Amino acid sequence: MVASNIEEVLGKLAPFLGHLEQGMLEHGLSLRLGPMDHICYRAATTQEYLELRARLMMFGEVLVEGMIGQRPIITYRLHHAIPSAFGPIRCLELAAPKAGKRHLAGLEHGEIVVLSLEQLLLDYPWVPFNCSALHSSHPELTLSLAPYQIKFHCQSLADTIAIEIALQQVVPVPTDYFA
Repeated sequence: MVASNIEEVLGKLAPFLGHLEQGMLEHGLSLRLGPMDHICYRAATTQEYLELRARLMMFGEVLVEGMIGQRPIITYRLHHAIPSAFGPIRCLELAAPKAGKRHLAGLEHGEIVVLSLEQLLLDYPWVPFNCSALHSSHPELTLSLAPYQIKFHCQSLADTIAIEIALQQVVPVPTDYFA
């Protein structure tokens, strides 16, 4: 079956985006901190990942598919941005499940690009950000809005991917991974 819009593949986006919007507002965060550059959908099974990967091809251009956190993740630059209170969302990430772990299928997180993570912490000291990845190779802050999350970065996913491709840092999915 060919889907005519991305919600026929991923499910309704409004409840997910509304939950993120409400969670930000409840924590006193402005919806104008920066653009939400992408959202992520996690597949529950490898078979679901393969089916969604094929179905989503009609909605965007593949920027990269590679191994991240011991599982494949593919990123699409959407032909038509998803409208939201955070501005147009231009990319979609599809994550395969990690081997040996159970995952629920569905939308998982959105990522917002900000000018400075440190400034975000200074401006919103009351927000319970998870800072464990603040000093990693890809620094981020995470706000849990169960069952979802919002992550904050200083660089868009598309820009990060372009740099990783240029520096040949993308770890390819092994040819026998889906066998």
